[in-house]
Amino acid sequence: MGLKAYIGKRIIYSIFLLFFVLTLNFTIFMLMPASPTTLFAATGKLTADQVKEIERMYGFDQPPHIRYIKYLQNMLTFQLGYSFYSKNPVSQDILIRLPNTLLLVGLSTILSIIIGVILGVYAAQKRGTAFDGAFVMTSLITFSLPSFWMGMLGILIFHYYLGWLPGAHSFPSDWVIHPPSNPLVILQGYAIHLVLPLMVLTLFMYGGYLLLTRAVMLETLTEDYIVTARAKGVTERKILFKHALKNASLPLITSVVLSFAFMFTGAMITEQVFTYPGMGQWIYQAINYGDYPVLQAAFYIIALLVIVANFLADLLYGVIDPRIKYG
Repeated sequence: MGLKAYIGKRIIYSIFLLFFVLTLNFTIFMLMPASPTTLFAATGKLTADQVKEIERMYGFDQPPHIRYIKYLQNMLTFQLGYSFYSKNPVSQDILIRLPNTLLLVGLSTILSIIIGVILGVYAAQKRGTAFDGAFVMTSLITFSLPSFWMGMLGILIFHYYLGWLPGAHSFPSDWVIHPPSNPLVILQGYAIHLVLPLMVLTLFMYGGYLLLTRAVMLETLTEDYIVTARAKGVTERKILFKHALKNASLPLITSVVLSFAFMFTGAMITEQVFTYPGMGQWIYQAINYGDYPVLQAAFYIIALLVIVANFLADLLYGVIDPRIKYG
């Protein structure tokens, strides 16, 4: 099977998988024990007529098959409905919070990949030495500690004790009343509020990449072509990064691509600790408030990104490793 046929096959498979995910997503929220309108009516804040009007607006008064068809149309055209809590379009709330999440989670993911892969390569090269033991132990500790505990410890040390960094939000609180006009001041304000959560997330994530890189490199470094390259006098850095890492990178590709796919969810726990207005905090609040349109939209976009990420990873395998044949 050629590359074009393989891509066509994967596209068809991805479409069927997407419809399965959409159906499952619809079914889960349709079977929820109570709708938000019922919960609001129970508090006495809404009359029966108001509840019926809200149910009509959100389509709760229609039969399931009609709701399912409209749901598919809306999801596939990214008409994600209206939030029960904020009353805003879900897409509007996403556009407000997504830049903060892409900045925080995107930067921390990139930094953790770079740091973890480089240290993992050198840890594998120096297997059994103090260097290897120290970095493996450190990565295991940071990877195992709860992220909320690391966040609170960072706030305690760098905010309360040292006073070097702010402990919450994405910009200074006084900007709500007196927003600055100088772009450099705005940039500095956002940057200094980003440092602490960025540091916590990077420390939490880099250990996984270090351990994975070390594991795949240990096997590759014993291959005959590595011994041959050393015998020919090829520099050690070229052997490690051009020969060994490239051939050992297939598991890393899957991990890296999926990491970027899950960026949409944000760092739910870390964003809560730092009161950071990103996607993670938004989804957490939607869970607490029973904001079903937000949760439906979030789960749908996450699933869509994971499907696309797996598709891209399969294509990258053939680019990185020519021994892989599509079939």
